[in-house]
Amino acid sequence: MLTLVKIGWQEAPGSERMKIVLTEALNNKKYTTMERVPDFTAWLQQPAQVRKETKFIFAVSLGTGALNAAYIDWLNCFLNNPDCLVECTGVVVVDGSGELFTKKIGRELIFVANRAGCAFPGQPLIEATGSLYNFTIRAQLQGLDNMAAYQKAVKDLVEKLVAFSATASELPKINDKRPKKKIAVIHASIYKTSNTILLWNLVKKQIGDKAEIEEISLRNGEVIDCRGCNYETCLHFGEQGSCFYGGVIVEKVYPAISHSDDIVLLCPNYNDAVSANLTAFINRLTALFRKKFAMFAHKKIFALVVSGYSGGDIVAEQIIDAMNCNKNFILPGKFALVETANAPQSILQCQGIEQRALLMAERLLQ
Repeated sequence: MLTLVKIGWQEAPGSERMKIVLTEALNNKKYTTMERVPDFTAWLQQPAQVRKETKFIFAVSLGTGALNAAYIDWLNCFLNNPDCLVECTGVVVVDGSGELFTKKIGRELIFVANRAGCAFPGQPLIEATGSLYNFTIRAQLQGLDNMAAYQKAVKDLVEKLVAFSATASELPKINDKRPKKKIAVIHASIYKTSNTILLWNLVKKQIGDKAEIEEISLRNGEVIDCRGCNYETCLHFGEQGSCFYGGVIVEKVYPAISHSDDIVLLCPNYNDAVSANLTAFINRLTALFRKKFAMFAHKKIFALVVSGYSGGDIVAEQIIDAMNCNKNFILPGKFALVETANAPQSILQCQGIEQRALLMAERLLQ
């Protein structure tokens, strides 16, 4: 069932524009509407089989201060019901009255809903700033004005959600007669001291021989970051499955991404950010992305995030922004295992860590 979740519409003065956009996008479609958290709470009382495969359009209308009480209430609802969106899918539309915070709110909502089990297709976020200036290039390419480009983007997003299956995969599913699932693991950590590597080893132990795993370290050899080639140059190399700067990204990472079902990023928290080499990896994906945009839409992104103190949610949101919202990878429900461990090997003393590693392995094998 397609369900429109209206978040903050009662409080935000600019919700009329979103109403116009979504009325057009949902024309001739059968859907239900939730306007307040109690509507969602009532939905949760239905049998799991009824709630299964609900497709949510989370439509956030921001007030002049960029936040409203309704938005906070919805976040709290998802956080307090950690499995409430399992086997559901969603997309997000954020309409702002100013020029800031639309993308921040969008990726935060995706992260929180994903923690509750919601899966998202690649590029699941449409955000509109108050002036709609962020639609200028898209409007020029489509021969439309900015408002029409916004309307088209939301309509296309709804069609994507309707067609999306969280179990989509480019390669056959695992069974006795078909190939095993292929998993590419990308990291830049030191094996001897990394809690993130130890966490991955726990997950890998649970996977065993049920999947083919390829691990690629970005520590060995120089990883050159994207230098911003012009569009034509990047497209030229991308069409050949390559990049001007070559190296391990072209020789190992591109082939691994192309041949895998799942991509797992091992991400220690460095200064509340993805590490430099992994950031370079994400930036360098652009060349391959230009050629294989549709291919990325059939692959899932997962992450193991370990912080020494706090801030794992910040890193997880960065991965969502880069790999799901930008690079078009599927975000499966509960995509990230986020832990805190400082001293070497202390991840192994985290209470319940083996059970959480087992659950992550099961998600990777789904």
